[in-house]
Amino acid sequence: MNKYEVVIGLEVHAQLKTKSKMFCTCNNMSVDAEPNTNVCPVCLGMPGMLPVANKKALEWTYLLGMALGSKIPNEFNFERKNYFYPDLPKAYQITSSSVPPVIGGTLDIEIDGNIRTIRIHHVHLEEDAGKLTHPSVGGYSLVDLNRAGTPLMEVVTEPVMRSPLEARIFMQDFRSILRYLGVSDANMEQGNLRCDANISLRPIGQKEYGTKVEIKNMNSFRMIERAMDYEVIRQTEMLEGGEKIVQETRGWDEAKGKTTGQRSKEEANDYRYFPEPDLPPINLSKTSEIDLAEIKSWLPELPKQKKDRFVSEYGLSEKDAFQLTHDFDMARYFEQIIEQFDEVAGETEQKKSKAKKVSNWINSELVARLNTESIADVKITPENFAQMIEMIESGEISGKMAKEIFTEMFASGKSPADLAKELGVSQISDTGELSKIIEEVLTKNEKSVNDYKAGKQQAFGFLVGQVMAATKGQANPKVVNEILSTKLEKGKE
Repeated sequence: MNKYEVVIGLEVHAQLKTKSKMFCTCNNMSVDAEPNTNVCPVCLGMPGMLPVANKKALEWTYLLGMALGSKIPNEFNFERKNYFYPDLPKAYQITSSSVPPVIGGTLDIEIDGNIRTIRIHHVHLEEDAGKLTHPSVGGYSLVDLNRAGTPLMEVVTEPVMRSPLEARIFMQDFRSILRYLGVSDANMEQGNLRCDANISLRPIGQKEYGTKVEIKNMNSFRMIERAMDYEVIRQTEMLEGGEKIVQETRGWDEAKGKTTGQRSKEEANDYRYFPEPDLPPINLSKTSEIDLAEIKSWLPELPKQKKDRFVSEYGLSEKDAFQLTHDFDMARYFEQIIEQFDEVAGETEQKKSKAKKVSNWINSELVARLNTESIADVKITPENFAQMIEMIESGEISGKMAKEIFTEMFASGKSPADLAKELGVSQISDTGELSKIIEEVLTKNEKSVNDYKAGKQQAFGFLVGQVMAATKGQANPKVVNEILSTKLEKGKE
């Protein structure tokens, strides 16, 4: 039995996708610009340049606070966080961590069917630094300041997570909220969502926290869990061996599968924080620029609310609804498909039936094919997806045929009707046509007909198989069974 309790708190940075940077008018959407071309005297830190706060970044920070149920103080102020690093042109970063714009809040996550409430300490707004690149040859580093000045929201959680798994799930759920709000692309692989973890161990039952270690360089959800799993093992072995944990910053080395020491961990006083003299405090009662009531009206239906609605409105299971709503684009895609049934569905139960079928196809067949693609890249239009469901229900194609068609739809984006013709897999449901084929089968298989009349039920299955063979598998099994049963029973009379 483990003697130690894991204590984890996260510092999550999300780049906001505002049109301009945090304190200047430089384009914030130009991600592919040549190095050091998307800059100006303000974000380059030239002497005498004055910053102007980005209103939209402020509004989006308040919007996140509302989504998390946080408190919004009447006033906050920007400050300077002083440190020297090559990618920080001013030698200080403008931030708001000491007197933040958003305080508190919670995010509920689900672990093995149990709800864990993760408390938020605060959310603050700041500017990003530049970016260092290190060529594999040459022994030098390059500085790109295009990213300098990008608006960042930093969410600091309380140290309430008790496992690396909780931390990963929190990050996934938090990303989902950012995407639902539309304030950030929140892609860890692209660097617009980043996470630092503070992790420590303490003997079970002890109230005081152990010495924390900060882990950086985690740019995927898998890395977050792997890095902290490793750190739990490392710290446990140190404590068991009588060693002291040193407060430090460590980086995750994915190739080696381990954390490595980088530097001793700084304390707040090392940064010499002081109020930003070029930016006045933001006082909500004294400015007409920020309208909290209007911002609140921007709140969309969030993941948990949408999940609950999918369960009640469409009759989906909790698990299926969660899979659909966890990703904003997936939820939107599902609803765009359902919209295609509005005019033809009619009754609620009929619509629920169609919704469950769409859910099953998305959560099984579609998800299995996504791999590295996102739902935004899927070639199957909502209209074609809905048409395929209708073709299955009408008996035009079978479930087996639909899987073949779906594979081709995913690859080409063609309509299911066109593909059914191309592949020659349209199902025969015409009773007149099938009746003629069945008569021919009965004539050719008189022995099996007599066996059936004598009570040998397996003969019925044989005859169905003969009909399917005669139609090359394209006969509607349900219609075949009905016609064949009628003819055989009539023959008994």
